[in-house]
Amino acid sequence: MLLGYARVSTNDQNLDLQLDALRSHGCERFFSDVVSGAKANRPGLDEMLKNAREDDVIVIWKLDRLGRSLKHLVELVAELNERKIGLQSLNDPIDTTTAQGRLVFNIFASLAEFEREIIRERTNAGLAAARARGRKGGRKPGLSEEAQRKARIAESYYKEGMPVNQISKDLNISKATLYKYLRYRKVEISQYQKQTS
Repeated sequence: MLLGYARVSTNDQNLDLQLDALRSHGCERFFSDVVSGAKANRPGLDEMLKNAREDDVIVIWKLDRLGRSLKHLVELVAELNERKIGLQSLNDPIDTTTAQGRLVFNIFASLAEFEREIIRERTNAGLAAARARGRKGGRKPGLSEEAQRKARIAESYYKEGMPVNQISKDLNISKATLYKYLRYRKVEISQYQKQTS
C-alpha cells in the first residue's frame, strides 16, 4: 500500500499541493502534520509509522517534509529498511524500493557523515592551534561592557537598599540577571532579600 505523508510548518501554509501530488501518485492513505520540521513531536508521522506494514511504501513530496535533519532522515530510513518499508520522494531522486534509489540515499548519508567528520576535524585542529598559541577555546568569561556597566549600577542601587524588583525594573533586566550581576561584582546577597524578592 502507498502511504502519503505531507507536512507544512505553519497554519498559514496549505497542504493541498502536497496532498494532490500524493493522490495523483496513487497513495491510498494520507497522514499529515502542521508543525515545524525541527519539532520532534509529529503526531501524523508517528501515526503513519505505527500503521505502516511490511511492503508498504511511504511517499513524500520532498525529503525535507519528512526528516528533522539529515541524521534523523538517515535513522528513519534505516528503521524503514529494517521493517521492509519503502520510501519514495516525488521531487528527489530517492526511491528505496529500487537498488538505484537505495544507492543514492546511501550516498547522501555518507556525504552527511563525511561533512560531520570534516567539521569535527577542523574544529579540533582549530582548538589545538589556539591552545598551542596559549589561547583557550570557547566563549570569553565575564560580561560585556554594557552588562558590566549595569552590574556596577545594580551594585550601587543594591547597597543603597533599593528593592530588587525596582532595580530589575529600572535596569530592564530579570531578577536572575540582577543576581548574576551582583555575584559578578562579589556583592553579598542577604537571605532576607532573596526570600522577599
